[in-house]
Amino acid sequence: MATATHATTQIEGIAKARYARVSPQKARLVIDLIRGKNAEEALHTLRFTKKRVAKDIEKTLRSAIANAERKAEDSGETLDVDQLFVTTCYVNEGPRWKRMRPAPMGRGFRYQKRTSHIVVEVSEHQRAVAGRMAAAADEAQSSKGVKGAIRKARKTIEQQRKQGPKKKK
Repeated sequence: MATATHATTQIEGIAKARYARVSPQKARLVIDLIRGKNAEEALHTLRFTKKRVAKDIEKTLRSAIANAERKAEDSGETLDVDQLFVTTCYVNEGPRWKRMRPAPMGRGFRYQKRTSHIVVEVSEHQRAVAGRMAAAADEAQSSKGVKGAIRKARKTIEQQRKQGPKKKK
């Protein structure tokens, strides 16, 4: 009989905001504030930062957190959002919008509107991964045999009771 083994994988979420209408230099000032921080702490930092680009970065960070939650849900794992950290975040330069401004004597002065590509990646802390894997191993151990099957059925019934009755259409 084969036993199912769980690989110790770190759940991570990546989000990209492309063509943001802010210069990369200004965006890097804000992105440096959240690098390496806890996701919740980074959201608080962005909320109270008095820079226009902070809203774009906050939106991207929230998207990365949601992507990590979705990835965990799809793989059947449990994810504690409080254990997420901003592991990678950077700003690259996007294409420049080249424009002309009227100048004296029929000439035109050229100016550029810069754009940015913002990338934010969040992942679980290593301790959280180890704890999640230990909990999964304990769950697998407790669900072995007839007693485990009964426990599993009781747990499913209790979860259905907590959700309440389903509405019929």
